[in-house]
Amino acid sequence: MSEQLATPEQLATPERHATAEQLATRGITVLRGGVAQIAAAAGAAERLGFHSVWSPEFYTRSAVVTLARMAGTTTTARIGSSIAYGVGRSPLTIATEARSLDEVSGGRLVLGLGTGTRRMMHDWHGETPDGPASRMEELVPLLRRLWRLHEGPVRHEGRFYHVDIKPTAEVDAPLRADIPVYTAGVNARMVEVAGRVADGFLGHPLFAPSYVDEVVRPAIATGAAKADRDPAQVAVCGVVICAVADDEEQARREVAGQLAFYTAPKAYAPVLALAGFDSAASAIRAAFAAGDHNAMVAAVPDAMIDALAVAGTPAQVTEKLRRYDGVLDHVIVYPPSFRLSAQRCDELVEALLTHAAPSTDIPEGASV
Repeated sequence: MSEQLATPEQLATPERHATAEQLATRGITVLRGGVAQIAAAAGAAERLGFHSVWSPEFYTRSAVVTLARMAGTTTTARIGSSIAYGVGRSPLTIATEARSLDEVSGGRLVLGLGTGTRRMMHDWHGETPDGPASRMEELVPLLRRLWRLHEGPVRHEGRFYHVDIKPTAEVDAPLRADIPVYTAGVNARMVEVAGRVADGFLGHPLFAPSYVDEVVRPAIATGAAKADRDPAQVAVCGVVICAVADDEEQARREVAGQLAFYTAPKAYAPVLALAGFDSAASAIRAAFAAGDHNAMVAAVPDAMIDALAVAGTPAQVTEKLRRYDGVLDHVIVYPPSFRLSAQRCDELVEALLTHAAPSTDIPEGASV
């Protein structure tokens, strides 16, 4: 089995054991900014005790290129994609990119993969959006075979992928043939993928703790049972939108903007409905369709901010992040950027590095 993030049990103090709580390890991911800027933030995060540093992928930045730069600014923290697109690349391309990233980072890569929404699959990548869960269940085991190409040819004929590689020269063994793969998903069927084939699961920023308890962990258990696996082998990670400011209301409005950004796609309507925010989601989508960003943010109710994100003064953020202990194995804090200036985005990253770093009751040397 591939390496996982350190388990909460490994990091719990005696006091935490006494209260049956479990400490989540801590990472950070940043969407806004250039490659060099994000890599510099990763180095700072490592120095401040973050266990992992992550790069999302969007139509403005490659996770692969960013992680390669981050590997050079860090020495001990895990580097992870949150997520890299598992569509639009061939299995061989993904496998070789991951192998190379793992090499340049000294064996610290966590390969986070996702498909995005069906619309993203079709409109952004030109892929047929059929069977995204089945596609990922076919892809992950195929990647693991490709990382063992030094052991012999790889031939695969599946529903989504055709691979027939017989090496014509010597193939060196990779640094690791068991690179950890974490898959992303929203609906229960997509979450099951992690239970069936992955080493971990990456949750969406719109997940409330209750969604993790009521949907994510049961779906992982269902997928694990179908593959005769122990669901405890699958690390559960969550990306948590988080803003810090001396003015609590400023932080809350900044978080509201990012929540509105993610609420705009209708694909996430079931998640928000389960959390009790279907009316708010409808209003946000209507404002988005009208091109009214101010109305989008205004339509985010206080209860939605409190349920789905973390915002406030430094002391409030430190306290609120504790609610994920015992819910997630690993928390990835994520500063908002929607409608914010570049200067304010930089300030938010710096504030999170300072005030959302792992608490001092996690033993020195604990790693992901």
